[in-house]
Amino acid sequence: MADQVYRDLMNRFARQGGMYRGKDIPEFYEMAQELFTVEEAAVATAMPKGISTADQIAATLGRSKDQVEAVLQTMAGKGLCLSMGAAGSAAYALPPLVPGIFEFQFMRGTRTEKDRKLAKLIHRYKEAFDATEGVRAISFPPTRVITVEERVEVGNTVHTYDQMSAYVEAADPIAVSTCYCRHEAELLNESDTCGKPNEVCMQFGMGAQFVIDKELGRRISKKEAMEILKRSEEAGLVHCSVNRQNIDFVCNCCADHCVILKTALAQPKPGLALNSGFQPVIDPDQCTACAECVERCPSKALTMAEEDIPGLDLDRCFGCSVCATVCPTEGIAMVAKPGYPAPPLDQLALREALKSAARA
Repeated sequence: MADQVYRDLMNRFARQGGMYRGKDIPEFYEMAQELFTVEEAAVATAMPKGISTADQIAATLGRSKDQVEAVLQTMAGKGLCLSMGAAGSAAYALPPLVPGIFEFQFMRGTRTEKDRKLAKLIHRYKEAFDATEGVRAISFPPTRVITVEERVEVGNTVHTYDQMSAYVEAADPIAVSTCYCRHEAELLNESDTCGKPNEVCMQFGMGAQFVIDKELGRRISKKEAMEILKRSEEAGLVHCSVNRQNIDFVCNCCADHCVILKTALAQPKPGLALNSGFQPVIDPDQCTACAECVERCPSKALTMAEEDIPGLDLDRCFGCSVCATVCPTEGIAMVAKPGYPAPPLDQLALREALKSAARA
């Protein structure tokens, strides 16, 4: 019976989509049994795509609402489902494994033995999944970079969707949590650290409220959010989010550990798989050939040229502005890439763009 419950759960996550789907391999079941009890696995399998109530899920299972809601609330506390609203009138949704459940496991930044065990099981599953799937070709970017707006050259149009400050100003509430990618790496190996700050990944609006309610992170003010963004920029981290104009999170990513950057860097042309729509321009009169921009570039898009002015490979460039923020003479500015399309308006538009690219 238990074996069938977890097999049903695997099939449910196979239909859910996301970067890591359910796959019928031993590593999935080892991981799933640590994450979900048998009862939780059955409830998760019964959850439809999208948002549903405890009443609807209970009807599918033939159980009482109170019984199912108690399980859902426990699952939400464990980061195994999303909950919106107070118990009794809450709505629930099953997120993908990535982005979603895997990240929720490590957003608190705790270092218990269970955390370490989960990190190993999740890592083994991702490795086994990647081994069977190979490098996934990106035909349309599901994620994007938001450049450092202060480094955009005067005269360039900077849309609201290009401004982290605009997202922060509009968001209520805002939460911050531990970077899942860097924390998972440290749980696997304490010496595997890049030295970048960890409590820098933010959620906005409804997603932030969930993170706050379930203590996966903490509420922050708009002022602290801007300070975190500044600290991330100074550390050479890249502002990344979903590739749409209305975003509900921003990850501040490093190339050593973070899945968004590492996925793009596995592509033949990383700059086509992940981009901000901006590119750097170097002022030769200001450049001192210190090569700090070359050393800090997360995509290795910059190299020192014969003229002692860094050369740029646009096929690799994310347009993140890490090079501009580190330049000691402020000799690098960001300019709009000619003809670069605006991000899709919302999740529906992004889904259609991904489907169209897959069919092409």
